[in-house]
Amino acid sequence: MTGTVLVTGGSGYIAGFIIRQLISEGWSVQTTIRNLSKEGDVRNLLAVDNSKLKFFEADLGSDQGWAEAMAGCSHVAHVASPFPAALPKHEDELIVPARDGALRVLRAAKAAGVKRFVMTSSAAAIAYGHPERIRTFTEADWTDATSPDAYPYIRSKTIAERAARDWVAAEGNGMEFCAINPTAVIGPVWGRDMSTSIELVKKLLEGAMPGCPDIGFGIVDVRDVADLHVKALSAPDLAGERFIASGRFLKMIDVARVLKSGLGDRAKKVPVRGLPAFLVRFFALFDPAVKQVTGELGKTRNMDASHALRTLGWKTRPEEESIIDCANSLIDLGLVKV
Repeated sequence: MTGTVLVTGGSGYIAGFIIRQLISEGWSVQTTIRNLSKEGDVRNLLAVDNSKLKFFEADLGSDQGWAEAMAGCSHVAHVASPFPAALPKHEDELIVPARDGALRVLRAAKAAGVKRFVMTSSAAAIAYGHPERIRTFTEADWTDATSPDAYPYIRSKTIAERAARDWVAAEGNGMEFCAINPTAVIGPVWGRDMSTSIELVKKLLEGAMPGCPDIGFGIVDVRDVADLHVKALSAPDLAGERFIASGRFLKMIDVARVLKSGLGDRAKKVPVRGLPAFLVRFFALFDPAVKQVTGELGKTRNMDASHALRTLGWKTRPEEESIIDCANSLIDLGLVKV
């Protein structure tokens, strides 16, 4: 199946890979960016058939531009959502644009007669606010957004996906909706606009941390996340579906060891010793970004992605490949000095 797809947030990390794959498979793509002055730069980075790609100016905080961007589209991949590296001053800086933006795009999609709407959610909407320190999660699980464990980004993704599902149930009238829930997205980068998850690899390469705290996350390659989106856009009968996108759960020290073994001298600054929990909590007294993840210490959140394999034939590449490709691209682009 091919047609015309709107991919929101076209300058973003995941969206770029989705656009590349869609066009390579014969789709036409319309995409949104917040400022059309960046169109040339984004086109140069994507390096696709420009006759298959159109840009529109639209922002999640405004209705302006969405009807024009949506016109003629049969499918939507809603990827745009705030994910800052720094802690926001107020949680609504994340929650409001994530929730209201998703509803804004859904309303425009329905008005344009879109058949399939695929939303990029997150494992953040699944695996938080649960008491177990070690647990395997499936698509049936939901984050408790009222839990102290759910810091602002976690809350924003949970609230946005629930709001989208509630809206579709009440107003969708036959428009098929499904969600993709990735864990930490890494892989090759092509510029400064990248997944916030990649900051972890960047900080390890730079030696920015004296050691590795006992914190981990599921790893998934950006190319595999894009492939899951494309599969979800085209496969039949996916109304209401939810797909975890994740490989293995790795601790930070596991990632550090992969970098050390795979990069040689390029990884000379990477720490391979543990950082005691009491030191992490001490640093948290002075750094709000550290404070919000201290609840992760000692936890293992395994994510079961077998549903995507059974339903769509989707699978991930080795996590080691994703980590090394990510690191090499950061170094080769001069984004990290080693």
